[in-house]
Amino acid sequence: MRVLVVGGGGREHALCWAISASPLCDALYCAPGNPGIAQVATCLPVSAEDVPGVVALAQKEKIDFVVVGPEAPLVAGLVDALAAAGIKAFGPSAAAARLEGSKAFMKDFFARHNIPTAAYGRFTDLDKAKAFITAKGAPIVVKADGLAAGKGVIICHSVAEAHGAIDSMMTEKVFGAAGNEVVVEEFLEGEEASFFALVDGTTALPLVAAQDHKAVGDGDTGPNTGGMGAYSPTPAVDDAMAAQIMKEVIEPTVRGLKAEGSPFKGVLFAGIMITKDGPKTLEFNVRFGDPECEVLMMRLKSDVLPALIAAVDGQLENFDLRWYDETALTVIMAANGYPGTPEKGTVIGGLTEAGALEDVQVFHAGTKAETKDGKAVIVANGGRVLAVTAMGPSVREAQTRAYQAVDQIKWPGGFCRRDIGWRAVAREARK
Repeated sequence: MRVLVVGGGGREHALCWAISASPLCDALYCAPGNPGIAQVATCLPVSAEDVPGVVALAQKEKIDFVVVGPEAPLVAGLVDALAAAGIKAFGPSAAAARLEGSKAFMKDFFARHNIPTAAYGRFTDLDKAKAFITAKGAPIVVKADGLAAGKGVIICHSVAEAHGAIDSMMTEKVFGAAGNEVVVEEFLEGEEASFFALVDGTTALPLVAAQDHKAVGDGDTGPNTGGMGAYSPTPAVDDAMAAQIMKEVIEPTVRGLKAEGSPFKGVLFAGIMITKDGPKTLEFNVRFGDPECEVLMMRLKSDVLPALIAAVDGQLENFDLRWYDETALTVIMAANGYPGTPEKGTVIGGLTEAGALEDVQVFHAGTKAETKDGKAVIVANGGRVLAVTAMGPSVREAQTRAYQAVDQIKWPGGFCRRDIGWRAVAREARK
């Protein structure tokens, strides 16, 4: 098969790395890709969000199967456009992708289908949003309705802070049109986990759970980011909890979307808060997580490509996947200034040495190849720049290997958290 992966981040590097190992894959392309992806696929300079451009590229290269990585092209209808051109693609239709494209749609969907979630209000009027916050009190969570690169969620510890979040989203437009409508919801206490399932329109096949680290600083301090690291498996989701999430969250969602005329095909990613009252759904994403995809692909023992094809073809009912028991852990290295304005163009060294360590993969997330002083170099070209991923028999050992690799990387222009996996490491120490 001739396969095209759409996107250019760490998630897409992990997908390309896994797909390139498939005996079904004869030729692998990525649009636009990055220097890391270029080691396993042919990168072509078409933006992931250029829907007509991606369709034309797939036709020109006689692509048999397209895997869409990021959320923006899914919400924009890339899969619909490819289907109209007769090209098979992994990912939901634009109608089904509204689960991620609009938090207001998602919350109303939860209410219609009795899916456990936080109590909420949705507002296009700034004064009504503020009045709702004043009545409810803090802590409280303010979310931009639309896509905001994982940064449109603000946990507010006072009413004044929440009013400020409303002003920044609705008046100052810090997230652009994504903040034209806001969702305000109760603050849930518990432990967060990322739960994934492949879906073929009718059947949902659970994958493995992971735990992300959203805050920029050690000890979960500082503003939220798109994710500073992750590990899998997570002790927070045992077999019983996974079964409960499938029954109460994933399966009703699949049934509900099908009943409403927008059957979901692709990967459903539920952000779950495990509370004392059971799992509550924080949000849905309609694609593999980033950095969770990196740890999932490291742990996946089976060939990923037939699984993705089975989801598109409606053949998951009799499908099974095998996983390594070991822990995979990824540490995100970000450019100085992130999650504000990241410094671009800083030179990154030591990538070969880091990647040569046993059971380590360095996935590129925001890099670019340049020539400086006559030498080819890799430079930072985004906020989250590298996803340094390692496997180990325990969380502690996976963590140790990942940070050994991080320490091989010579990059004064970047930083990372030094405590990825801390909850699970503490649990292991107590055993």
